[in-house]
Amino acid sequence: MSQPVPPPGNPFADGAAPQQYPMAPPPAPARNNVALGLVAALVAALVAGGVYGALIGGIEREIGWAAVGVGFLVGLAAGKAGGRNPALPIASAVLSLGAVYLGQLVGIAILGAKELHLSATDLFFNEFGALTEAWNADKDPLTFLFFALAAFAAYSGAKKAAG
Repeated sequence: MSQPVPPPGNPFADGAAPQQYPMAPPPAPARNNVALGLVAALVAALVAGGVYGALIGGIEREIGWAAVGVGFLVGLAAGKAGGRNPALPIASAVLSLGAVYLGQLVGIAILGAKELHLSATDLFFNEFGALTEAWNADKDPLTFLFFALAAFAAYSGAKKAAG
């Protein structure tokens, strides 16, 4: 027996419902937003710098891998939020330098507060000049190595995260 040939014209004339297809997924969010990348990098720099400072104050020494982590987090935030814009790796490297410096100042404030029996926040906000003088007196080549490591990690982290 042969198969019946469908009549020409409307295939749904016999009352058959058209086949239903699932809804298409929403489009991926645009990832080339420089402003969002900069804001994300700034927030990450402030948070990572504060955590780095608390770590310095808690263990009473600087750790190079923590500075690398600060830089990488800043770069990761910039790349993930901002996309492939070539300004973001550079901006994240600069922000990571500020984050490491902020962390070192917070660490000095915590250490100074322990010795002077003061609040670290009072020392940080009311005696900021004294903190920068203490940082200046305490800096050594290793301090600048931590800056370089953080900037490199931020630059490469932003490039990889945007990838």
